[in-house]
Amino acid sequence: MRALIPTLLLCLSCVAQAAVEVRDFDSPEQETRYRHLTEILRCTVCQNQSIAESNADLAGDLRRKTYQMLQAGKSDEEILDYMVDRYGDFVLYRPPFRLSTSVIWLGPFVLLGLGLWTVLRVVRAKRGGAPPPLTPEQRRHAEQLLAEADQGPRS
Repeated sequence: MRALIPTLLLCLSCVAQAAVEVRDFDSPEQETRYRHLTEILRCTVCQNQSIAESNADLAGDLRRKTYQMLQAGKSDEEILDYMVDRYGDFVLYRPPFRLSTSVIWLGPFVLLGLGLWTVLRVVRAKRGGAPPPLTPEQRRHAEQLLAEADQGPRS
């Protein structure tokens, strides 16, 4: 039993380890630019994390390339253009509106519209209410049918 606790602690410490990247920047502005760029670039492996958040190998490579380009004096636009040229618009959390990205931008609105249209149709169909009153002729016919049904089956 005494060996169980240290073993569990050792296992948990392995899980808790995370890669820490130490980068030296020439100025605080450069570090701010780096942090901003790594937050707006999407990890194409994880798809729902920025490269700053992701532990994927590709995200590490993208962070390293971003750092190298910053150190080389590239502007934010040049760095973003490089990433888009290499990985496509999907690498950006906010891709530009183009024909190729129109589904990304318009898709949610189209789906929302279709959902609302479907809900309205269902509500209108259920809200139809009571049927209109019977005409005197329809009432006589219904009474005749009920009277025949009360007499039972004919042989």
